[in-house]
Amino acid sequence: MNVLAIIPARGGSKGIARKNLNYVADKPLITWSIEVALSANSVNRVIVSTDDKEICTVAASQGAEVIIRPPELASDTASSESTLIHVLETLNKKEQYEADLVVFLQATSPYRTAKDIDDAVTLLRQEGYDSVFSACEQHFTGRWTLDKEKCAVPINFDPANRPRRQDRGVEYLENGSIYVFKPKVLKETGARMGGRIGIHPMPMKRSLQIDTPDDLELLDKIMTSPTADSTHEKPANQ
Repeated sequence: MNVLAIIPARGGSKGIARKNLNYVADKPLITWSIEVALSANSVNRVIVSTDDKEICTVAASQGAEVIIRPPELASDTASSESTLIHVLETLNKKEQYEADLVVFLQATSPYRTAKDIDDAVTLLRQEGYDSVFSACEQHFTGRWTLDKEKCAVPINFDPANRPRRQDRGVEYLENGSIYVFKPKVLKETGARMGGRIGIHPMPMKRSLQIDTPDDLELLDKIMTSPTADSTHEKPANQ
């Protein structure tokens, strides 16, 4: 199968300046996603989509192919889906290349393993899913929002009949790390998930995302600890 990994990485960022080039555990953030994609047995091509010359240089030095993203797809309002479509259309136009599966990796989730990617791809293929996303298990937690008067309003439960954690089934929190899908899902729906959807579970510590400087500092400490998981870990039978 043609299993294509796509890693979008634009140069701009509001939360952290030059976020994708900030160092985490002694490597630029973008490097973690490239290395793990290249290490996954299920992936046979890795593309970085970017508008930034320095990211181009780093990505190419790590062994990834680079597709230059037009400015309109690198704005704060541009969707990830528009970037994914641009990559697929560019490869088809230039090479008549058609991916059988797309593995979409967000650079802001550096703490995933090659085994995570391989297991997500295997899950999709074995169970006949059209798309799979990674998530961490989460027991019931009351979620709230604020109304126009800044009063708290419950989202997912009735405070007068608050459920016990034991009485609620396990829920899954999408962690933004891995998405695997058949290209037809994206083409037909404009979304990364659709059709029959499966979930690849990941532990909480590998589900953290980098959006703020505090996130950057936390993941740096976790990933440099002596007990950190190997990001190149693969299934035992491979």
